[in-house]
Amino acid sequence: MVVIKIKRVDKGIILPTYAYKDDAAFDLRSAEDKILAPNEKAILKTGIQVEIPKDHVGLIWDRSGLAANHGITTLGGVADSSYRGEIKVILKNLSNQEFKINKNDRIAQMIIQPYVKAKIVESENLSETERSENGLGSTGVK
Repeated sequence: MVVIKIKRVDKGIILPTYAYKDDAAFDLRSAEDKILAPNEKAILKTGIQVEIPKDHVGLIWDRSGLAANHGITTLGGVADSSYRGEIKVILKNLSNQEFKINKNDRIAQMIIQPYVKAKIVESENLSETERSENGLGSTGVK
C-alpha cells in the first residue's frame, strides 16, 4: 500500500477520503464558496497539499455525479510527485444553469498511480500497425 501524506493548508477542510473501501480515487473538496455561472471556468482551492511518492502521479478527475447531473467537469489535472503546493481544481460548468459550490463540497477526485518514465527519441520511421494513421472516427459512429 502506498502512503500519501496530506497537509491541510485550511484546517477547516475535511481530509480526503475514499467513499468506498475499493474505490480507486479519493474525493477532493472545495476550500471556498463559489457560484459557477453557465460556461464559466474557475480554479478552486482544495485547502490541502499532498506528498505523492516518487514514481507516482496524482490524476484529478471529474466526479461522475457532478458531470452527469450538473455538467460540471474538470480540466487539466496532473499533480507530479515533486509538487508540494496547494492542490487546485479547474472546474468548468458545461450546463446552462448556475452551480453553487460550498466550502467542503466534494468537487473532484484524485487517483494516485505509478507511471513509466519514457525516454523521448526522435525517429524518421515508426513501426507499422494494422490501424496505421486511422484516427478520430476511423471505426465508425454508432
